Amino acid sequence: MKHAIEMKKKIAFVTLGCKLNYAETSTYERGFTESGGFDVVSWDTKADMYLVNTCTVTEHSDKKCRNIIRKLHRISPEAEIIVTGCYAQMKKDEISRIPGVRFVFGADEKGAVVPSVLRHTEGNDGPCGADVSTFLPAYSSGERTRSFLKVQDGCDYFCAYCTVPYARGRSRNIPIKDIVAQAQEIAGKGVKEIVLTGVNTGDFGKSTGESFLDLIKALNGVDGIERYRISSIEPNLLTEEAVDWIASGTKFLPHFHIPLQSGSDTVLKEMGRRYDTASFEHKIGYIRQKMEKEGGPKVFFGIDVIAGFPGETDGLFQETYDFLKERIRPAFIHIFPYSRRKGTRADTMQGQVQDSVKTERVKRLEELCAVLHAEFVEMNRGIHEKVLFESSDKGGKMYGYTRNYIRIERPYEEHLSGKIVDIVI
Repeated sequence: MKHAIEMKKKIAFVTLGCKLNYAETSTYERGFTESGGFDVVSWDTKADMYLVNTCTVTEHSDKKCRNIIRKLHRISPEAEIIVTGCYAQMKKDEISRIPGVRFVFGADEKGAVVPSVLRHTEGNDGPCGADVSTFLPAYSSGERTRSFLKVQDGCDYFCAYCTVPYARGRSRNIPIKDIVAQAQEIAGKGVKEIVLTGVNTGDFGKSTGESFLDLIKALNGVDGIERYRISSIEPNLLTEEAVDWIASGTKFLPHFHIPLQSGSDTVLKEMGRRYDTASFEHKIGYIRQKMEKEGGPKVFFGIDVIAGFPGETDGLFQETYDFLKERIRPAFIHIFPYSRRKGTRADTMQGQVQDSVKTERVKRLEELCAVLHAEFVEMNRGIHEKVLFESSDKGGKMYGYTRNYIRIERPYEEHLSGKIVDIVI
């Protein structure tokens, strides 16, 4: 006899890599809970299914993905493991052979993840009949303060060191009206801040004949959303026209994440980057000139840098170090040791840098980052700012970020959760 109440199946999620993956995992989670009736549990407990959203940006990323899949199989040997994301696109056969893996969905199969798995749980493993979209609309949920909204996917740049265009495909997007509808959905959940995410965010519009500026102007009008951040944008795609509009008094914050990768023109050329140090420096200076006012907040710049690209001599690395220290002085440096990836141009380049040298260069950049970040915070001392506080109570404290991404701590007060509060830094 069938039980009057059937136990719901349990599913757990693991996300590795970028914020784009987090947005997509949240979308899968909503699909499994709303359409499939699954209960979500922590990844380190027994579950009927696990979904692992993977990254392949470095060899370390691949290894981490394999390790977590094996760990999940040990936790719950009978569970079925679903693997998707960039590593799944690049190494499908390799992943399929790992014990416990039942499904592997590549970049062009993201739209089939939920319908295919749900049909499987219903005892039907035939074609899902879903529209397997080449663009999976996605946004993160579960946090009251901010949501990561996917606005673009893929990349057409094919930089010498990067597998992302192979893993995520060519640059593409859905229409602005559909993204605005998602932002309105996010606002309906009480979220105050949206972070725009993409593989090459500023390349928005390739599929629809629209532009990134069209997009941010449309999003600015969404009621309920009070703050927007742009998670990562190429310096050549952040136009002066867009900067002028952002600086004119919009919901977009003085916080930019801009990849540099190298402060040496020689290395930038070898990488296949689409700018030089002079144009990069000009863009940073232009943003500061337009957005920094006397007595107001300084613009937060997070800058990506790769240490140890093939052919990067001590002298060329010093050019990067000096460019950051003397000419850019960002608030933060995101530092990546170069990772050799098969199939990329850099893999076969002469002058591969020893790991010990990469490690030393990373350490020097980390020390510089600590100095620059402390300097940035000090430069903002005494400025009136607005902080969006998070809902978590962490040891009697609560935390939030100013518009220019300075982390603020204060005693926990529940009524301030998810609220924007005036403070003096």
